[in-house]
Amino acid sequence: MTAPDSDTAPSAWAPLRQPLFRALWIATVVSNIGTWMHEVGAGWLMVTLDPRPVMVSLVQAATALPIFLLALPGGALADIIDRRRYLIAVQCWMALVALMLALSSMLGWLSAWSLLGFTFALACGAALNVPAWAATVHELVPKSQLLAAIALNSLGVNLARAVGPACAGVVVAMSGPQAAFLLNALSFAGLIVVLARWRRGPPASSGPAERFAGALRAGLRYVRQATALQYVMARAAGFFVFASAPWALLPLVALNAGGGPNAYGLLLGGIGIGAVSAAMVMPRLRRRLSRDALVRGATVLFAAATVGLALASTLAALLPAVFAAGAAWLTLLSTLHVSAQTAVPQWVRARALSIYLMVYALGMTGGAVIWGGVATQWSVPAALFAAAIASLLAMLLTWRMTLGGEDGVARSAPAPLMRALEPAGIATERGPVTVQVEYRIAPADAAAFVEAALGLERVRCRDGAMAWNLFEDPQNAGRYVESFVVESWGEHQRQHDRVTEADAPLLSRVRAYHRGDEPPRVTHLVAVGAGEGSADGSEENL
Repeated sequence: MTAPDSDTAPSAWAPLRQPLFRALWIATVVSNIGTWMHEVGAGWLMVTLDPRPVMVSLVQAATALPIFLLALPGGALADIIDRRRYLIAVQCWMALVALMLALSSMLGWLSAWSLLGFTFALACGAALNVPAWAATVHELVPKSQLLAAIALNSLGVNLARAVGPACAGVVVAMSGPQAAFLLNALSFAGLIVVLARWRRGPPASSGPAERFAGALRAGLRYVRQATALQYVMARAAGFFVFASAPWALLPLVALNAGGGPNAYGLLLGGIGIGAVSAAMVMPRLRRRLSRDALVRGATVLFAAATVGLALASTLAALLPAVFAAGAAWLTLLSTLHVSAQTAVPQWVRARALSIYLMVYALGMTGGAVIWGGVATQWSVPAALFAAAIASLLAMLLTWRMTLGGEDGVARSAPAPLMRALEPAGIATERGPVTVQVEYRIAPADAAAFVEAALGLERVRCRDGAMAWNLFEDPQNAGRYVESFVVESWGEHQRQHDRVTEADAPLLSRVRAYHRGDEPPRVTHLVAVGAGEGSADGSEENL
């Protein structure tokens, strides 16, 4: 099923009119409620098994570390195999782990370290799930509704954050953590059913299919050249390392305020209510403020909320702080996520988003360990104070890294016609391949051409080239040769589908300097002995 295109300005709720998106959204909210019930159960169970700050903070680390380890492989798999089946398999894995955790808890087999092991295994499924789900949103709604759909997904997560902990607090207090773990296992059922009923259309690309190792390399090459995405990741790193402190230490904050599992669930619920409240006003804020202003304002608010958590000594005093923290978290997280989504094209979206998620996970994991150690050495309030101050300093250090978006990068341009002119019968695995593009430039245009052509390096390398150079022929005035190396013939074929609307002006500008009746001449050279098929170079129009 493909979402229809629409040019009308959407409302914040427009994506819910798409039946598939609505069904998946509802099922995801239910699943996330179960996940938050697990968070409360695991966090509070660790407080009873081993209340040391380091051990409590390791629950957060065990949740985030798998994203750092598995997000990139998960993103590569989500880009090259059937995404629907992949998502179903991941949901089944998480349901099975959650069920085993519930049974182990019921039988009294859990220790602090086995609880961390189950949490880690469950988070491995989440790490494999998130890039695929994030990249799937584009298939569910029209392009005009993308930002609203991402915001609704953030709203759903935080709606679950408001409901799940509150329910978990009651469930844990009445029936123990094992009940929360069991309900989490059951919460995956609806999502599996909806995914099983999804009739997903074939992928849009007409190039040869990618293989896993090559897909990983292509994703890394892209990110190395994607300035807009690099800015998003730098801004994320400057926030999450320090924002991890309240999440990692919140069970101890509740305990120090004299509360039990109900209090911990209430605080998490307060965070969710704050996030839901922020989601309601986000469309208005986005119309009035830039992405950079939203991120900076949310950082300041989150730092203030962190200080509030450090100063408050009663549950009543903690509630305004967690409400503000939830509002700031939703604003910042959704803004960074929208920026990351619109900075990458479809062919590499899951891989690129997985690398962004790795930055998030590394920040949350490393931060949880750091702030747990600081709290152990000094105190929980001291750790929260230090994290708040450091987050403001990080914001100043990344001030110039703007989140403009480069939305055109996310849209593919029409594929060049040159594919039909390329030689047939070359095996896709043959390589490496050297592509040479010969230009004839008037002497008066040489300097301007070189300036424009140098910009092609980022485009070619981002789309698959391993090396790029521009050569001038000193014995033939006006003859310039652009040369780039691709790891295989199949990877070069895939380059044709990776051109984006943002590339079109530069490509047109470079082409405009070429003189002559014929377009620039292109030569392909395939390495000899690297596979089966012809080794002849070929010439055609690019």
